[in-house]
Amino acid sequence: MQDSLALRPFVESDLPFLERLDADPDALGPYEWAGFIDTRARRRRWEKDGYIGKESAALAVVRPDDTVIGIASWEAKTRGGPIGGCYEIGLALLPEHRGRGYGTAAQSMLVQYLLRYTTANRLEAQTDAENLAEQTALERIGFRREGLLRGVRFRHGIWRDMVLYGLLRDEATISLE
Repeated sequence: MQDSLALRPFVESDLPFLERLDADPDALGPYEWAGFIDTRARRRRWEKDGYIGKESAALAVVRPDDTVIGIASWEAKTRGGPIGGCYEIGLALLPEHRGRGYGTAAQSMLVQYLLRYTTANRLEAQTDAENLAEQTALERIGFRREGLLRGVRFRHGIWRDMVLYGLLRDEATISLE
């Protein structure tokens, strides 16, 4: 599956994709959509640093024909250690590309990248407690369920539970070559 995907920096022609994430409730799906926000914020971030910053970054998930189908991101979390010791990862695919294994493949590629090119000892991810597909994808690439964060995200007019997943460098079973 990874042969049919790549992660690459966003380019200017990707801005309509990024703006869709904030303007189309279906783009992120029921577990990620937090409501309408300033659609120009993503353009400003791209103009500022191309979505590659010291403490957070995002890459385009693309098919072989360079069609952008999603976004993969990471953000530094200190958790009591130095910046770069822990990253929270995230992934969102457009609805027409879900359920085909692309999410698992893209997350695996992101984990490989972070463990190969950073000093991170820990990677973590949060997902809606009802998002079973995401939980399965995380577990397939070696993440362990660590706990439930009760009533932590407000979405669709209610407080929702999130599940916390973690992966330590020495637990990673994916190839880093």
